[in-house]
Amino acid sequence: MDKVVDTPAAAVADIADGSSIAVGGFGVVGVPEFLIRALQDQGAKDLEVISN
Repeated sequence: MDKVVDTPAAAVADIADGSSIAVGGFGVVGVPEFLIRALQDQGAKDLEVISN
């Protein structure tokens, strides 16, 4: 993957309502807090989040 974004908002800008999103991490310390906040601010709805 060769795409780099500068902000969490830029990372989620193209995520539409009803999208499926896969996130990774390890336990509570791996929760993508900034990504979640950016999704809330962006207003996407009906998301399916897949986490390990």
